[in-house]
Amino acid sequence: MNKLTTQARAQILTALAEGNSINATCRMLTVNKVTVLRLLADAGTFAQLYHDAHVRGLDTEHVQCDEIWAFVHCKKANTPKHLLGVFGVGDVWTWTGLDSDSKLMIQWRVGRRDTGDAVAFMRDLASRLNGHVQVTTDGLQSYEPAVAHAFGVSRRSDYAQCIKEYGDETGLVGAERKYSPGRCTGVEIKVKWGDPDPDEITTSHVERANLTVRMGNRRFTRLTNGFSKKVENHRHMLAIQFLHYNFIRRHMTIKTTPAIKAGITDRYWTMLDFVELMEREESANGGRLTDYKPSASIRRGN
Repeated sequence: MNKLTTQARAQILTALAEGNSINATCRMLTVNKVTVLRLLADAGTFAQLYHDAHVRGLDTEHVQCDEIWAFVHCKKANTPKHLLGVFGVGDVWTWTGLDSDSKLMIQWRVGRRDTGDAVAFMRDLASRLNGHVQVTTDGLQSYEPAVAHAFGVSRRSDYAQCIKEYGDETGLVGAERKYSPGRCTGVEIKVKWGDPDPDEITTSHVERANLTVRMGNRRFTRLTNGFSKKVENHRHMLAIQFLHYNFIRRHMTIKTTPAIKAGITDRYWTMLDFVELMEREESANGGRLTDYKPSASIRRGN
């Protein structure tokens, strides 16, 4: 059986992380679509588990949270009746939690935009942090009970909401009006508990990170056929993208990678480094990583 070289696997994952679709990657690198999808599943599984093992115990002071919309399989309006209400068909939301100082994507969760997923997301986020933190979100009602449940009221957090108000762009008609973003007409700050720093009550950093997701992940590109067809592949691609964002891609503001800034690693990664690490785990696991159990060296944080 033919097997991709380490370099070829790194090239495929880099192409996906830089915003190319599965089909475009296959055409550019002359590889079979099934091969790319299998690599996506293995790399996504490993990237998620590596993140879970390493991105925790953080001394983060300021956290911003937001959510980003996408759809899987088809848009909600086009969902067949027998699939209505089935998760992974129609609207899918990605909850994101960012360290606004290091720009590290601490945690994300693919799910529904409801209180249940908000609580699960916040509990996972809180489990990765040490000490007292300032949390800022938008005005979504699900956030307040989720933050209270995960951090406790004033016990581990100062919490505020930054609510931006938008209006239509004036002077635009037709397609210009339809596809132009709304104009921010005002910002309302609501302090829910604690004593948050007023200068840090903003969601601008996490919103910018979500823009990076939408621009760098083909599955989030609007008005194309590059959307995810399966929610499992949606999750895998996000895990790869966030590993690329945290460990490999140098952030233009901090001039280094978020992982280095946050003290998780002391060196610059390449995608080749990630693939070599993944292949060592494949050897230890005795096969593919879709049923992967981290080795002792990964669990120790090596």
